[in-house]
Amino acid sequence: MQNSTVLGGNRGNSQSLQKSYADHRRRNLEFLIGDKVYLKLFPFKIVIQGKKKGKLSPRYIGPYEILEKIGSVAYRIALPVTVANIHNVFHVSQLQKHELDPMQVLQNETIEI
Repeated sequence: MQNSTVLGGNRGNSQSLQKSYADHRRRNLEFLIGDKVYLKLFPFKIVIQGKKKGKLSPRYIGPYEILEKIGSVAYRIALPVTVANIHNVFHVSQLQKHELDPMQVLQNETIEI
């Protein structure tokens, strides 16, 4: 009887330790309607025209606009007609938020000749 309680206590300790490791890597992502996101390419085998296939190919494509939230972890995004054969509802783990970097925005300057 005493051995079973010791083993049960150790199992609880190991479960809480594994949970802490898993929670450390987990991201709580929430997007708003109208946000821009990138779509992960890996599970879909999309071949982008003019891009290399393999190790140097892009990991994400986009950015695409979120149209609606479906449930707590799924989103419908606006896909272009080039990838229309893919269903447009994705799990939050397949999306990455698009952050606009003001350093990468090009300014249009007129040059007088």
